[in-house]
Amino acid sequence: MSMKLADHTSFGNLERDIWEDTTMQTIREATAGIATVRLLKDKDVFKGIVIIKGQVEAHEEGEHADDVWRRLHDRAARLNPSFFGFDGARARFLRFFPEGFQSSDYFKEERGYKLTAKERLDKTVPIDKALNGSGYGEAVLSIFRETNLLFPVEKTRLQDVLRGPTADQFIRAAAKFAMGEIKAGIAEMERVLKPHVIAKWTAVTYLPFLWRPDAHMFLKPTVTKVWYKGADAHAALSGLRAGTGWTVTSRIADHKGNGPGGKHCTQ
Repeated sequence: MSMKLADHTSFGNLERDIWEDTTMQTIREATAGIATVRLLKDKDVFKGIVIIKGQVEAHEEGEHADDVWRRLHDRAARLNPSFFGFDGARARFLRFFPEGFQSSDYFKEERGYKLTAKERLDKTVPIDKALNGSGYGEAVLSIFRETNLLFPVEKTRLQDVLRGPTADQFIRAAAKFAMGEIKAGIAEMERVLKPHVIAKWTAVTYLPFLWRPDAHMFLKPTVTKVWYKGADAHAALSGLRAGTGWTVTSRIADHKGNGPGGKHCTQ
């Protein structure tokens, strides 16, 4: 559907000469906090606007739709009054743990039990064995139970998977994901997990995170979006509400290490 922007939006004086008289096709629109972001196509160029209270407050353009869409979300986040960015997130972290990653409370509350789970996983189900091995269902199930990263109902559904006929497929796919075959690994895990209503980011990213915390993060969508609120990763995270997807995962991987604690946040 084609439309004139001026027919749908009150612009004030912001970039009126650029947008008012141009007929473009809207290809995507979403709400981002207090703003509406709209992506349009003008011949071979993608253009986007950020609308707040009926006024265009920012615009972006480029040759690639995904890149313009990401930049639109970044601009919208920074226009939000609650934006706190990297410095704000770091300050918040330090309020809880004044000595940073060296705080004893940090190790006790956030790091120690994850290291214990990782050590057990590496010992009982090493990643090189998991790639092509079989019969690791019970061992992996015990690792899921080792931490509080998943909700009890999620662990119950994973129990059905890991004690069922597709347990080996799930574990191999998780190992494949961890070793960098993200697209294939996530597709296989999703296929195995969907019948059990557990095709969720928490289930998909748990084992890769423990096997290779230097390369992967444990992803809990709501928490992650709050943590990165207003940061460059926000646009990639905006797609986390529905199921899983390797494209979103790859975008997040690009931003890993840019968060409040850098890559060591996940270790």
